[in-house]
Amino acid sequence: MTSATTKLLENRWDDALANGMSEPERLLYRSNLLGSDKRITNFGGGNTSAKVSERDPLTGEDVTVLWVKGSGGDVGTMKLDGFATLYLDKLERLRGIYRGLEHEDEMVGLLSHCTFDLNPRAASIDTPLHAYLPYAHVDHMHPDAVIAIAATKRSRELTKEIYGEEIGWLGWRRPGFELGLELSRFAAENPHAKGVVLESHGLFTWGDTAKDAYETTLRIINKAIEWFDAALAGKAAFGGKAAETLAPEERRAVAARLMPEIRARIGQDERKIGHFDDSPAVLEFVGSQDLGSLAALGTSCPDHFLRTKIRPLVLSHGGDAEALVSGLDAAIEAYRDDYRAYYERSRRANSPAVRDPNAVIYLVPGVGMFSFAKDKATARIAAEFYVNAINVMRGASGVDTYQGLDEQEAFDIEYWLLEEAKLQRMPKPKSLAGRVAFVTGGAGGIGRATAERLLREGACVVLADIDAGALDTAKTELSKAFGADQVADVVVNVTDEDAVAKGFADTIAGFGGLDILVSNAGIASASAVEDTTLEVWNRNIDILATGYFLVSREAFRLFRRQKLGGAIIFIASKNGLAASAGASAYCTAKAAEIHLARCLALEGAEAGIRVNTVNPDAVLRGSKIWNGEWREQRAASSKLQTDQLEEHYRQRSLLKRSVFPEDIAEAVYFLASDQSAKSTGNILNVDAGNPIAFTR
Repeated sequence: MTSATTKLLENRWDDALANGMSEPERLLYRSNLLGSDKRITNFGGGNTSAKVSERDPLTGEDVTVLWVKGSGGDVGTMKLDGFATLYLDKLERLRGIYRGLEHEDEMVGLLSHCTFDLNPRAASIDTPLHAYLPYAHVDHMHPDAVIAIAATKRSRELTKEIYGEEIGWLGWRRPGFELGLELSRFAAENPHAKGVVLESHGLFTWGDTAKDAYETTLRIINKAIEWFDAALAGKAAFGGKAAETLAPEERRAVAARLMPEIRARIGQDERKIGHFDDSPAVLEFVGSQDLGSLAALGTSCPDHFLRTKIRPLVLSHGGDAEALVSGLDAAIEAYRDDYRAYYERSRRANSPAVRDPNAVIYLVPGVGMFSFAKDKATARIAAEFYVNAINVMRGASGVDTYQGLDEQEAFDIEYWLLEEAKLQRMPKPKSLAGRVAFVTGGAGGIGRATAERLLREGACVVLADIDAGALDTAKTELSKAFGADQVADVVVNVTDEDAVAKGFADTIAGFGGLDILVSNAGIASASAVEDTTLEVWNRNIDILATGYFLVSREAFRLFRRQKLGGAIIFIASKNGLAASAGASAYCTAKAAEIHLARCLALEGAEAGIRVNTVNPDAVLRGSKIWNGEWREQRAASSKLQTDQLEEHYRQRSLLKRSVFPEDIAEAVYFLASDQSAKSTGNILNVDAGNPIAFTR
């Protein structure tokens, strides 16, 4: 698919492993192997099936059951419960019920009547494509190399040239019952064929065993890869280079400047999360002569444009960030107008209302690709799909004329009533969906508990901490619990102006912007004033006052650029309100924090930036502060053993309760969420009740 030799797909089938599996387990094994390589199929794309002999739970007779990937699954990551199971004989009876192409969609509702063994997994619309092929094992994949054949004007001729009689060709048809019948007719008329190329769509292959189907799929894709390697040898991709590629650090700088500006313009009705891709394939395309003409044609495979919209928005002016920003309003409005016009040209009488008219994919010569969606995973996957589309365009335009899917066909899939029904069944977004939070001291007890609380509500969280080891552990564990897309980490010393700026720039490049700052980096010290060194005094002020100022200043700058408001929460202390003997440096710095928050609340209100403070007290569990000298010093000041401190503080409180990191996290969540949309400049004590800290 490039001018250089492309690595062929590797056969990873392990007989020793597969031979001990049941037939459904081998189907899963095959599916996961195929889905593990994005060159074979993209996330959520394609499907696999096997026809398996099973014992009917009602009659005790042996029946043939179709195991096929269920609706909404991903072959690369699915488990056995991701397959729908249906009686094959009942599926066959649907042929007699089918009333023709105009009534095709009604057949989807009948699939559930064919369910075997009360399997709750819903069957997908692709089920007939597998059911009516007379083969035990069927793979439907979306390989870049094969779609590059399918997306050319001469796709039928090229299929014949590359595969001879082994692989057939069918013209474009939307997935569904009619396509299943076409595949059935093709198989009957071409009994020696091993598969078929679907125009503008993908590849079907089959076999008598799971291994045979898997190896056939790989062989057919590799044959296309080898053919393209030979056909494209010595040719410049996409008409050759038109724009110079910026250096990596310059690309990141443009991303940090541009992404919040895009987010500001498309996130007013629904917050969006961004993703930045400057991989070699993307840079080659966005810097090419044919960028404008090919991008305007849109994508070919239905799976591609369902994720990326029918076409991207190309932003000109190369790597000049300020020129890009100044042209954004006009470019985004023009895209919206074009999308609405596409909707009006193509709409049917019963079409759903027009959806979000903003672009998903943004291409910038010399810089790369930005994608924006309702969450990070969706934005990342959209970018992956467009990389697949780039690979398809590279191959197709290099050997013939590339063609995107017909506009009306594209619309009919994008606004398909069945697709709309699926969207309506999606769960309601969580309260912080589309929000990005930056948590300093993120590897510690309160910081980590806060990150977990925000993640549970759908936020993306950047953990910032000076302790790289603890940071790595926190990120690994939170990623395992909430998904790698949701969590990022940056090593930041909050007293270092440049480090803070870089941490925010990395956050922007990773997620597109920021909505929530939790300033939580902490330190504690205790000593009589005459024993307090200037170094200790400065260290408290540097971290607890200057550090909070530096991260807040960066957040303010970003919030103002985004024009989406923002929430800042300071984690201060009871000691910021109540003096404590022997801790003057700590108490003074915490008091400075609280007063800084009040000042920022005044400055940020007109921009919708809310600034509030949470005051914990005696949060010992999981705290880095309480694991060191501070615990010993506070115990000594109260003439206690260190293991007596927690009970001492519990008894000291009015409510006689201990305070834990999760309690502080709950307060932070409240102040970060829309539940507190009318609160700013407030102090929320979470200390189980301490009269000396009552605000007055």
